[in-house]
Amino acid sequence: MKRKHQKTLESIFARPVSANIQWRDIEALFVELGAEITEREGSRVAVVLFGEVRVFHRPHPSPNTDKGAVASIRKWLEQHRVSL
Repeated sequence: MKRKHQKTLESIFARPVSANIQWRDIEALFVELGAEITEREGSRVAVVLFGEVRVFHRPHPSPNTDKGAVASIRKWLEQHRVSL
């Protein structure tokens, strides 16, 4: 895994939950993990990973992902034993 993706993963698992993670970095991490990402209605994106589909709201106008989404992503990754 590239250092950039490792840093994104570290940010996702940091305590307290960070609100400074850019969505494009999270999407790049998903792709590195083997995800397929497709556009949905509005600013939603579907992420197919671990045989599951999760739909997230792409943040705008700020590129930073909100704390609730980061916590949700952390929980999803923990369920599938992806960690530091």
